[in-house]
Amino acid sequence: MLGLKLPTDPRWVKIAEKNLEEILTDHAYCEQKAASTAISLIVSFPEYSELVEEMIALAKEEMSHFKMVHDKILERGWQLGRDRKDDYVLALLQFFPKGGSRTTQMVHRLLYAALIEARSCERFRLLSEEITDKELKLFYKKLMVSEANHYTMFLGFARKFGTLEVVNKKWQELLTFEASIMKNLGKKETIHG
Repeated sequence: MLGLKLPTDPRWVKIAEKNLEEILTDHAYCEQKAASTAISLIVSFPEYSELVEEMIALAKEEMSHFKMVHDKILERGWQLGRDRKDDYVLALLQFFPKGGSRTTQMVHRLLYAALIEARSCERFRLLSEEITDKELKLFYKKLMVSEANHYTMFLGFARKFGTLEVVNKKWQELLTFEASIMKNLGKKETIHG
């Protein structure tokens, strides 16, 4: 369903499991950045009312997820660590050239967002199936469904606002590029890396 061309190596779960404090901190910041993305799309493209409405709802949902993850951190006697750079997202952002029409820029941002949500969904599925912590297993199963909905929403908007044939071609190219990035990732206790 997600269309990812290179699945995560299942051994990544063992890395995550050995470093739960780090994975939860990274996850919390991923949720915060997702809320920021929604707000940024509102600021950049306010004339697209349907998009604005969905991004308002998304920003609220992502911040509620941030709180849920933060609560998990506190319940375990930990505190939220510092944010760190996301090598996955930084590499992914190199795919599309800068510039182009506003519509092109919007479609590119929507495709990036769709892919990030798809990869998060895939990672949450792995955690929900493979992690031994029963509480986190259920937690990630619930979040996996949410990420899948976000992925389809972003991809749907890209296809709605762009030319369908062009968007589908760019999406496949982006998926191929993302697979090349993933060959070098999956060795850290981060959601994407």
